[in-house]
Amino acid sequence: MTLLLFLAGLALLILGAELMVRGASRLSLSLGIAPLVVGLTVVSFGTSAPELAISVKSALGGQADLALGNVVGSNIFNVLFILGLSALVAPLVVDRQLVRQDVPILIAASLLVGGMAFDRDISRGDGAVLVLLLVAYTGLLYWSSRRAAPAELEDPLVVGADSPWLSRLWVQLLLIVAGLALLVLGSRWLVAAAIDMATALGVSPLVIGLTIVSAGTSLPEVATSVVAAARGEREIAVGNVIGSCIFNLLAVLGISALVAPQGLGVPGALLAFDLPVMFAVAVACLPVLFTGHRIGRAEGALFLAYYVFYVTYLVLFARDHAALDEFSLVMSVVVIPLTVFTLVVVAWRELRPRHRA
Repeated sequence: MTLLLFLAGLALLILGAELMVRGASRLSLSLGIAPLVVGLTVVSFGTSAPELAISVKSALGGQADLALGNVVGSNIFNVLFILGLSALVAPLVVDRQLVRQDVPILIAASLLVGGMAFDRDISRGDGAVLVLLLVAYTGLLYWSSRRAAPAELEDPLVVGADSPWLSRLWVQLLLIVAGLALLVLGSRWLVAAAIDMATALGVSPLVIGLTIVSAGTSLPEVATSVVAAARGEREIAVGNVIGSCIFNLLAVLGISALVAPQGLGVPGALLAFDLPVMFAVAVACLPVLFTGHRIGRAEGALFLAYYVFYVTYLVLFARDHAALDEFSLVMSVVVIPLTVFTLVVVAWRELRPRHRA
């Protein structure tokens, strides 16, 4: 019954996010908001609605570990798994201006959250700062869209999904309300099931949030990015992931901290390991800036491999497995240094012809 409740809640979250995105995107376009802004806010933020519903519900219920684990785990999943899988489907070519703006913002937001969590607490004041930064980021997107050429204001993900009946205002509002209702109900079921699963499996809610819940609530991003990559809309595949990660940090975490009765207490394990991993995977997006603005299949396979290593570590840690020390040693002495060396060599090979030119 717990598994069925979990799957039912997950299904309601995905359906609710889909209805809300469709209704909100059409309503925004009807109000004259540029499609580019809609794509970078409503679409990418809307696919993060399940994370928002889960984390807010968990924060209100005093489950700070689950709320934080969902946000941190979702960002790690988004970059390593979704970008990796999308790049395997089709090498991702990223718009120069988009990456130069949004990837540094993601890295800065990750670093800021890490600094806020350093005292083992993300307070309501911290949450207010994050929400204000979200407003500023949305304003930056709007300002950027005003400067863009008309051809760049087309968002195929939004425009292509249009249909005549969606042009009616009452239909748009109905979809938004129905989507929000499904998100609320689905989040209740999924959180209750996740807590029961953590108890039955003998692992902490933090680990459940970092793995099962974060992967499940990121399914809308998986569908959006993989389908966009398969259709040749590769910039959307990357933009959706980066935008969703920024929304998770600024909105999901910010609002969760605001509504939590006493802020969000940060577990020591999250501060010591998972937050640094989240920052590291955000920095891992940087090579896109100087390797031809392209994420190839080799990089995609590397991202996926790292997500497997990360989940393996969490499972070994949760079970206090005897192989944990050996696994950690191999990762720190062999895998991570080899990856850093490879990225440095790739960057040097890409920069050398441009420097000579």
